[in-house]
Amino acid sequence: MNALAATSRNFKQAAKLLGLDPRLEKCLLIPFREIKVECTIPKDDGTLASYVGFRVQHDNARGPMKGGIRYHPEVDPDEVNALAQLMTWKTAVANIPYGGAKGGIGCDPGELSKSELERLTRIFTQKLHDLIGVHTDVPAPDMGTNSQDLGGSLGRDAATGRGVLFATEALLAEHGKSISGQRFAIQGFGNVGSWAAQLISEKGGKIVVVSDVSGAIKNNKGLDIPRLLKHSTENRGIKGFDGGDPIDPNSLLVEDCDVLIPAALGGVINSENANDIKAKYIIEAANHPTDPEADKILSKKGVLILPDIYANSGGVTVSYFEWVQNIQGFMWDEEKVNAELKTYMTRGFKDVKEMCRSLGCDLRMGAFTLGVNRVARSTVVRGWEA
Repeated sequence: MNALAATSRNFKQAAKLLGLDPRLEKCLLIPFREIKVECTIPKDDGTLASYVGFRVQHDNARGPMKGGIRYHPEVDPDEVNALAQLMTWKTAVANIPYGGAKGGIGCDPGELSKSELERLTRIFTQKLHDLIGVHTDVPAPDMGTNSQDLGGSLGRDAATGRGVLFATEALLAEHGKSISGQRFAIQGFGNVGSWAAQLISEKGGKIVVVSDVSGAIKNNKGLDIPRLLKHSTENRGIKGFDGGDPIDPNSLLVEDCDVLIPAALGGVINSENANDIKAKYIIEAANHPTDPEADKILSKKGVLILPDIYANSGGVTVSYFEWVQNIQGFMWDEEKVNAELKTYMTRGFKDVKEMCRSLGCDLRMGAFTLGVNRVARSTVVRGWEA
């Protein structure tokens, strides 16, 4: 099931649980605006290269639309639509005054020089500039982009990974456990996965297996994360790290662990591997990593899944803090950013659990119904005629 179909299916299930008017349901599902632009740049060798860029502005009922811009070869209209929709529900779950949007360019940033990336970013921004802005649609870094491309507050680089830490702490505490002593498997060692690994390790969690695009490393005694971070930075990947045994990256999801953190691409947990997953908890640091069919299988096995629209909302929450700082013209120190993030993540978990209790649903539907309900209420208040 592709990303858009999976996301829309979860939305429709949440709308059914909430008893939404079908006309309102349709209104919430259709994007506000879809943009497709051609981006042609001169390469360093003097040749021209053309790329297709997208920006989907999904909903602005709760405030300016907000969402990252990713550079990745697999960027396409369906993926961007799905991610924009997820941003709408995610900002509502986090209870920040934003709507949802997402953008991307179908390219491989690893094959582009720094100057080529700069030219690509500038032409893409030029094509969008009259449709984005601080009170309209606020872009942010995402996969393949960073704070140099798209700015950021203190604490922004670590924000999504730190939010994953706070979300994991909240879920484990609900079951009388803590980070310390738990065994973690982390798929993806980019910005989110590496920060999550570092922060979880500092809290006493044992990271037993990690993967990235270069390979996967396993050490049942726990990987030395500071050393692995240094190796990854110096070698552009974890491959060749001598502090663990190399394994097939495809096996990471089914390795023996307590907590599985998919922090790479979407759709990696599906009906083909769900039965073999051994983790007791799954924290969705990536966007839509779990297929709806896998959800059913894992639920029957008793695996608890903390859904993406809550678990990885730390990034957009700190982006909101950045927006607030810019408007105020007053810069927060990093300690304040991190403390505020913990407050929002802790409160968000309580809100999701309350929806679970009131509707008798699982954590995914608790998060989706929370987000959809907040957006629906704002849409009606703004003048939608039921």
